[in-house]
Amino acid sequence: METQPAASEPAAQTQEKMSWRQFFLDLAETVLLAVILFVGINLVSARVRVEGYSMRPTLDDGQYMLVSRLAYLRGGYQRGDVIIFRPPMHPEESLWRRLLGFPGLHDHYEDYVKRIIGLPGDTVKIENGQVFVNGQKLDEPYISEPPRYFGEWTVPDGYLFVLGDNRNDSSDSHQWNFLPQENVIGKALLVYWPLTDIMVLKSNQAAHAAP
Repeated sequence: METQPAASEPAAQTQEKMSWRQFFLDLAETVLLAVILFVGINLVSARVRVEGYSMRPTLDDGQYMLVSRLAYLRGGYQRGDVIIFRPPMHPEESLWRRLLGFPGLHDHYEDYVKRIIGLPGDTVKIENGQVFVNGQKLDEPYISEPPRYFGEWTVPDGYLFVLGDNRNDSSDSHQWNFLPQENVIGKALLVYWPLTDIMVLKSNQAAHAAP
């Protein structure tokens, strides 16, 4: 009576181990790629939720914006740009919190969103409900109402003068003075949520009024 060769169980087990090993390798590669993409996206952009009403009517509470972190790597600030920044009266968050960008990690403060009004070297004057830059009145169709406060500021090098579009309900440069450029996180590009509010945020909207 002939005996049948024993089934190659070791070979089958080896094949199964190799399959599992390949599965875990593929999984590890996928996770690593996802982490690299996530961190990379957060290095060049940010998704920011508008909190409060200081930028009405341009922006409203609960809207989500896409922000470019690369817009000002070489300067290029423009009067009228809408920017996101760390308030100068608050300490910087850690690098990892910035890179990860998870909701709820900013325990100590919320980033601000305002509009650039004064650039380094500019003299900003507010009187009689009007804003003047270097003696010329600004044409500002985006504000909610004329400011009820007054003052005059000369912007030093390395700083910006920023105001909220809701002029009389905004914590901004007219209260806490100038914004260090190093505090700027990025330039707001567009509103992407809710879908009914989608819009591109135009640059350089604050123009001098015709004489």
